Parts: sequence; structure tokens; C-alpha cells
Amino acid sequence: MKPSNKNVKVIGLTGGIASGKSAVSKVLESLGAYIIDADKIAKSLVGKDMPAWVKIKDCFGDGFLLPDGEIDRKKLGEAVFSEKTLKEKLDDVMLPCILKEITDRLEEIRGRADASVVVIDAALLIEAGWHELADEVWLVRVDSDIQRERLMKRDNLTLLQAQKRIDNQMSQDEKIAIACKVIDNSSTCSKTEEQVKRLWKEIY
Repeated sequence: MKPSNKNVKVIGLTGGIASGKSAVSKVLESLGAYIIDADKIAKSLVGKDMPAWVKIKDCFGDGFLLPDGEIDRKKLGEAVFSEKTLKEKLDDVMLPCILKEITDRLEEIRGRADASVVVIDAALLIEAGWHELADEVWLVRVDSDIQRERLMKRDNLTLLQAQKRIDNQMSQDEKIAIACKVIDNSSTCSKTEEQVKRLWKEIY
């Protein structure tokens, strides 16, 4: 269900892994948008002894915990990107919890007098169905070879590991078919920023 406050524009921002979605989100924030970051929400939900932490521990076992009891995010990430059933199991735990936080924050922001644009920044925006909360979906795309190179460099992965993570996600073409606006982040940061500012002028 879309937000009822027509004075607030809700943008669903998404993109594949290493697409540069976070950089676009920062530009939008600098322009005055309120940002709801699904990844930050997810990290906050898996803190030690939090409900989601307990569910992950029960589902995956103590082998995915660090010595201090925190979730070993790197190990868990490697596991879920290697085994589809494990990813589905993790999604079953996390997605409902994240959705509740997103909707709660949307409601809170809509009550602010200065709120005009809210961005739901989420890699799984479309896959999880959260795009239904938005008035528009903006997709950050990047050329596949550049995406692989950035991912390998960012996460210190081999080519095979990087490609496996990319293949584990919905393809860019599938997302483009749903997106209202597409931002190409294959070039320089300044060119990406120009695109974002141009789109901002269209809605603001």
C-alpha cells in the first residue's frame, strides 16, 4: 500500500551489488531527501540478542557467530551467496523485520512538516515487493564488466566469487523493466551526480 500523504514523494532506489546505489543515495540526501537505508536497518536488527539475531542463530547455528557472539556477516554472506536455499532461509528471517522498520520510518517521516521526498534505499526493493511502497522506482545500473571489477576490488573477491554474487540477484534487465528512472553509473561520479540532479529537478 502506497503512503497516503500525497505531499510526500516516495522514491524506491535500487540497484545490483556494486552498482553504486549508495553513492546515488548520498547525492539525494544532500539535495534534501530523507533516506531509509534497508542495509543499515538490517545491520541494526542482527545485533547480539536482538530477535533477528536469535532467529539467525537458531536457523544457521553457532558456526556463523564471531567469538564475541556477533553475527559473522562475511561468513554468512559467503554461505547464502553460494547456496540458494540458505539465502531463502535468511530472507524469510530478515525481510519481514526490515519491512516493518521501513513502514514505521515512512510513517514517522510523513509526519514531519519539512518532509517532501523520502528514498527507500534497498538492494532487494523489487525482489521483496517493497517497490509497492514507492511512487517511483529509480534503478542504478552499471556495465557488467565494471560491476565485476568494482565488486572484486571492494570485497576482495575472485572473479568466480564476484560473478556468483551477481548471478544470485535479479538481473539488471528485469529491474529496468520495472524501473521508472534509470541512472547509469558506469562512468564518472560527476556524470552520475548530474543525472541524479536532473531527475531531482523533475520531481521537486
